[in-house]
Amino acid sequence: MKILHIITRSELGGAQSVVINLANSMCVDHEIFVVAGEEGPMWDALDGRISKIKVTEIVREVSVVKDFIALFKLKKIYLSIKPDVIHLHSSKIGILGRLVFPPKKIVYTIHGFDSIRLKYRKFLPIEKALKKRCKAIVGVSEYDVKNLMNENIKDNVYLVPNGIKDFASIDTDLNPENILAKIKIETGKKIILSISRLALPKRFDLFCKIADELSDFDYQFIWIGNKEKISPIPQNVMMLGEKKDAHQYYRYSDLALLISDYEGLPMSLIEALCYSKPIIASNVGGISEIVLNNQNGYVLNNDEDFFAEKINYILENDEISLKFSKKSSDIFQENLTVEKMVDNYTHIYKL
Repeated sequence: MKILHIITRSELGGAQSVVINLANSMCVDHEIFVVAGEEGPMWDALDGRISKIKVTEIVREVSVVKDFIALFKLKKIYLSIKPDVIHLHSSKIGILGRLVFPPKKIVYTIHGFDSIRLKYRKFLPIEKALKKRCKAIVGVSEYDVKNLMNENIKDNVYLVPNGIKDFASIDTDLNPENILAKIKIETGKKIILSISRLALPKRFDLFCKIADELSDFDYQFIWIGNKEKISPIPQNVMMLGEKKDAHQYYRYSDLALLISDYEGLPMSLIEALCYSKPIIASNVGGISEIVLNNQNGYVLNNDEDFFAEKINYILENDEISLKFSKKSSDIFQENLTVEKMVDNYTHIYKL
């Protein structure tokens, strides 16, 4: 098959990780093309056998001029490639793509329906109007699928959880001493790691409040994914910026932390499961489907006292930490491998 993936931005976020994992896994047996609208680290993560096409007019914000030019260029790309499947990722390109491409070839993945349903609800009527302009709409969590159904988007909806490679089983030449030296942490400290964009919904403010509340403990809070530095921050917080293969840092962490106002099925937490880490996260989106209370971690309301209490409980109880770690590994192996995701999407592509 010729498969064309289109996504708005080329940063290293959750939706981009799905594109990378699908494209890299399927380029052995299929001809894969990836289109995005900017320079970014996603391009370097794509296999050399994948055709990469930049369309600078594809932007996240609404721009009449740029959107019109993007539609024209996308149509031109389609006529040149003649793909069998067009896989649209995220809401903006989901709108543009469904306007310009043949519906019977389109698979549209919504990477977190809450961003449309709650934050950008003004675009919901457009989603409803275009719901039949594709052969499949994919939700990445049961939560998203349920909310799509509640909004009367139901006829062609499928569930495909995100999946990743089993990174934890792959040998690496990095070791704890080198990693910890880079981030200036003594190896004796327990590390709480959050991998996330530095955006308002990701609640870096609450992350800092939690760290401050636990400042008397020998913990180091690490944030990976910021493009800029923030100051002042608590002394036990470090911001490491964007890192290629950031998931490798989970290997040397003690607990994964994700705070957010809304999510789909976060790739960073799937990576934490892969590395058998206990997880504490906000009770939003599909997180409660992969973080099970008192089994491999906790999902909580966004309150610093709740988070601080559970972080301390896990990190000060080795037996609990080991129990949660094993369960995280089990959840990953049973449901969230890249092989399962590829199988699910291949079935949808052939519809």
